[in-house]
This record gives sequence, C-alpha cells and structure tokens, in this order.
Amino acid sequence: MDSRARAVWRGNLAEGSGETILASGVAGPLPVSWAGRTETANGNTSPEELIAAAHAACYSMALSGGLTRAGTPPTTLETAAVASFEKTDAGWRLTRMDLSVVGEVEGIDDAAFQTAAIAARDGCPVSNALKGNVEISVKASLR
Repeated sequence: MDSRARAVWRGNLAEGSGETILASGVAGPLPVSWAGRTETANGNTSPEELIAAAHAACYSMALSGGLTRAGTPPTTLETAAVASFEKTDAGWRLTRMDLSVVGEVEGIDDAAFQTAAIAARDGCPVSNALKGNVEISVKASLR
C-alpha cells in the first residue's frame, strides 16, 4: 500500500503559506504556514502536527495488536502525541515525540500494560521511522 499526499506553497518562507492535500480526500486541503509551525497554529497545521497525528494512530494500532495477541484485546485506547519542533544549533528539528496513552483493557494489570506500551513504541512503524532522530517517550495508564 502506498500512501500519498501533496503540498502547494506560495511565497517566501516567512510570509508565504500553503496547503497539504491528502490523496484519500478524507481531510483537507489543510492550510500550512511558517508562523503556524513556529509560533501559533492560528488555523494552520504543520508537518509536525501531521506526524504527531500519524504517530498517535500508528501507536494505537500497534498497542491494540500487541494486547490482542497477548489475549487481552483493548476496549479503548486513547493516545495523544506531542511533537516538539525546536531550533537547535543545527537548525530547526523535530526533537521529541511524547506519547501518552490511556487504555481500557479487561484482564490486564498495570505492569503488563506498561510492557505492552513499550513494545508498541518499539514496534510501531512510525516510531521506527523516527528512531535514531527523535527521542520518543511513552506514558501509559489504565482507566
């Protein structure tokens, strides 16, 4: 399966703006701007927000798969992802991704949930795409 998106940018970096379009058509076009990326969103998204959304979805699927294979399928997993975009000595970088998941899972204790949460972080394809470049943390709790 190939996933596709495209972007159109108009103008210079600081004052210009653009949009990203998902080929699936389920959302968008999504407006983007440099100010929306580095200051205040103000109705714009950013590549980092889109990566955070992708990571939250991917991580939830990976955790659900791991829990299901262990015989404790989740009722609900709510995952939030925070992508930190910071100016470093090397320039602007995505430096951190903080994942936070709250799960409703019958028949599991906290220790087993923590183990599954870490395994999902390590097995999630988006985590693997970021690995070595972005620090990824996971905070997991049961409801």
